[in-house]
Amino acid sequence: MNNEKIVALPTNIITGFLGAGKTSAILHLLKQKPMGERWAVLVNEFGEIGVDGSLITGQLGADKDIFIREVPGGCMCCASGLPMQIALNQLLHEAKPHRLLIEPTGLGHPLEVMEILSNQYYQKALSLEKTITLIDARQLADSRYTEHLVFNQQIEIADIIVGSKLDLYQQSDKEALTTYLKSQPCIANETVFIEHGKLPLKLLSGPTLFKMKAKQHQHNHRTAPSTDTVALPKSGFIKAINKGEGFVSIGWRFAPEKVFDRTKLHAFLANIDVTRVKAVFITSQGIYGYNTADDGAVEITLDECNESRIEIISNQIDEHWEHTLLSCIDK
Repeated sequence: MNNEKIVALPTNIITGFLGAGKTSAILHLLKQKPMGERWAVLVNEFGEIGVDGSLITGQLGADKDIFIREVPGGCMCCASGLPMQIALNQLLHEAKPHRLLIEPTGLGHPLEVMEILSNQYYQKALSLEKTITLIDARQLADSRYTEHLVFNQQIEIADIIVGSKLDLYQQSDKEALTTYLKSQPCIANETVFIEHGKLPLKLLSGPTLFKMKAKQHQHNHRTAPSTDTVALPKSGFIKAINKGEGFVSIGWRFAPEKVFDRTKLHAFLANIDVTRVKAVFITSQGIYGYNTADDGAVEITLDECNESRIEIISNQIDEHWEHTLLSCIDK
């Protein structure tokens, strides 16, 4: 890899609240990547156990021109932005990409992410292009979303609003989104609606219109280092918990020799009542990814993953989840 400095790298933030479909949209964008280009993706997750990276790479096959790095454990701009900057610098050095996509966690503060990307250190290296905010318009009927600071910040910074999961809408849902946007400070001059994460590549092009104000927003809720890469103990699994923004997450990593029963996993996922679940599992029938939101669980066949992982986001933790998961292990 050459040592040329990166200058004016086209960079897009793809944001949206929990369950809005960000990962599906990014996966669709990656499948549209022009031949010969290297793309980099920086993924942030609220939970301490990173799952999105495995979900994405497991569906991309052998494309060696896509580079992904995760920042688990809450909003990546916390702790003076160091987790984000370290991961971003490593990613840029490794990939020397032609385009950078950044996916903040659905509970992350996008204003501080934007502030870091706009600072003096990155001003010449990065060219901030369209920020895209995905919204599942059905969520507008729930005050947990509309009254949440992060949900409305994601709208505030958007150049383009994308109404995701259109195939699941009633006509009133589209109208509700249009009406809600009129009540919010919003620079977006375009609203589009998509199904199944099919985000058009052309939406990425063009400079962002959002202008940062000095110290527009500050917070710090990252309190402990992530356990995402800690060596697994003799038990073969590790658990991690994170809290913030009105939600709690709990996640587990399992050693690769822990092989799960797919049927038992289906029963577990079908009966768990939570806000969000993302998982990758090595099963006796193959490797599968799981992505659940309000509209149900989706199972995806994956080409590979290094170990089984699951992250649950909810209002509270059920102490029985771990026992049930362990009972799903075949061997």
